[in-house]
Amino acid sequence: MSKIKVYSLEGEEIDEIELPDIFTEEFRPDLIKRAVISAQTARIQPWGTDPMAGKRTTAESFGAGRGAAMVPRVKGSRHPAGSKGAFVPQAVGGRRAHPPRAARIIHEKINKKERRLAIRSAVAATAKPELVKERGHRTEKVAQIPLVVDDELCKVKRTSQTREIMKKLGIMDDVVRAKSGRKIRAGRGKTRGRKYKTPKGPLLVVGEDKGISLGARNHPGVDIVVVDNLNAELLAPGTHPGRLTIYTKSAIEKLGELFQNK
Repeated sequence: MSKIKVYSLEGEEIDEIELPDIFTEEFRPDLIKRAVISAQTARIQPWGTDPMAGKRTTAESFGAGRGAAMVPRVKGSRHPAGSKGAFVPQAVGGRRAHPPRAARIIHEKINKKERRLAIRSAVAATAKPELVKERGHRTEKVAQIPLVVDDELCKVKRTSQTREIMKKLGIMDDVVRAKSGRKIRAGRGKTRGRKYKTPKGPLLVVGEDKGISLGARNHPGVDIVVVDNLNAELLAPGTHPGRLTIYTKSAIEKLGELFQNK
C-alpha cells in the first residue's frame, strides 16, 4: 500500500496515511455503468393506464356489406355522421393502440457482488488523475488526487466557512465551474419542476456527519456522503467514473473495512 498526505483545513500537510487496497482495484467501467443504471431505474415508479380503458362499451360492428366501415358502433347513439364509433384506437373515447403498461419491467437489477465490485472500482477511479481530468474537473490547484483532509472538516456548519476551506484546498475552481455550467434543460422537463441542469462538482466523503452537510450543501454541484452510504452513482455521476473526491482521514480508514473482497 502506498502512503498519501493528509492536509489540514488550511491546506497544509499535517500527516500521512496508507491507502487501503480498495484504491488498487481493477478499473471496470462496464460494471460501474450497470450499477449506476440499476440505482437510477430503482427510483422509477411503474406507471400505466387502466387495462380496460376504452373497452367498457356495448359497441358492435354492423358487419360487411353495409357500405360503411366495420368499426364497432354504439347502438342507439345520436351522432351527426350516424352511429358513434367506439372501442377502436381511432375512435373518440376508444382505447389507446399501445398504452404504457404498469407491468413493464424497468428496474435493471444487479447482483450484490457485482454492485460491491462496481463501488470498489469507482473508488479506485477517484485516485486516477487522468480520469478526473477527463470528466472535466478543475484540478490545477488541488495538491493531490485523491485529496485527504483532516476530520475537522466534518464539524464545519457554515457555508462561508466551507467556501474559505475550499479555496485553501484548491477545489473552489471546480465549484465555480459547476455553477457557471448550469443550463436550461431541453424538452418538456423544463416545465415540470426541473428547468435547470447543474454539472456535478466535488464529492465530500466523510467518516461522520457532524454538520458538514449543512455547511456544504449550498455549493452548486457539491455532494456530501457518509462513507457507509457510498454508492456508484455518487462516485460516477452519469455512469462516468473519476469524480473529484475529497476524503476525510476517518473515511479512508473505514473504506478498507467496508468494501473488502467477500
